Amino acid sequence: MTVILSYNIVWLTKFIVFVTLMTFLLYYCIMEIRFDLCKSLCHRDPQETELGKKMIENSIVLIDEIGFEAFTFKKLAQRIGSTEKSIYRYFENKHLLLVFLTSWYWEWVRYLIEINIKNIESAPKKLKIAIANLVEATAENPGNKYINENLLHRLVIQEGGKAYHITAVDDENKVGMYLSYKKLVKLVADIILEVNPKFKYSSSLSSNLFEMANNQVFFAEHIPQLSSIASGKKMNQDLIDMLWHFSGKILNQEV
Repeated sequence: MTVILSYNIVWLTKFIVFVTLMTFLLYYCIMEIRFDLCKSLCHRDPQETELGKKMIENSIVLIDEIGFEAFTFKKLAQRIGSTEKSIYRYFENKHLLLVFLTSWYWEWVRYLIEINIKNIESAPKKLKIAIANLVEATAENPGNKYINENLLHRLVIQEGGKAYHITAVDDENKVGMYLSYKKLVKLVADIILEVNPKFKYSSSLSSNLFEMANNQVFFAEHIPQLSSIASGKKMNQDLIDMLWHFSGKILNQEV
């Protein structure tokens, strides 16, 4: 009787742990994620309203289809069955919309890294995970039905540099428009310092890893002579391996 009771307690404990874990995973898979972005980016946060979410969803799709240069608020308004005036209630211009989208993406990548390195003690393993998330930040969250993370990832590769490679970059930086990017870079830079506390260029390496992750995909797909990575099914894994090779060598790790 004592053996049976002990067995039942063990089984019940395992079952509770299993249910708790599944509840945790389900929660993170279906919850709608909302990030607090720079207030200067918009007149009204589009994450707060159904119209705003519709604007974000369709702007990602439309920019992916026709490119940022050809994208206009008029075309977006026609696509969502609204007016240009309604879009201007949220964003002053399409540049700020682009910065909003890239900022959301930067927050998304940081979120993925923080979730995936949780409870990981090995610093090199943390960095490998961070690099993988920089390259493959395409995991879609069913809770965020209005944002296709896969398309957004592609948009950032194609158009993301236009968010901050502009004449007014200093003014926009002063009001905090690139805070999300800075937080992402700092997160990875802190991991780099865990790997090698004496490394002097953690922020530079961190930002370069992100830029390379995007630029090398762009080059591989459009200007292949500028990359050692080939476009295709193995591209992401080859890129992850290359970034870890560079990082490991610089940080005196085995690669």
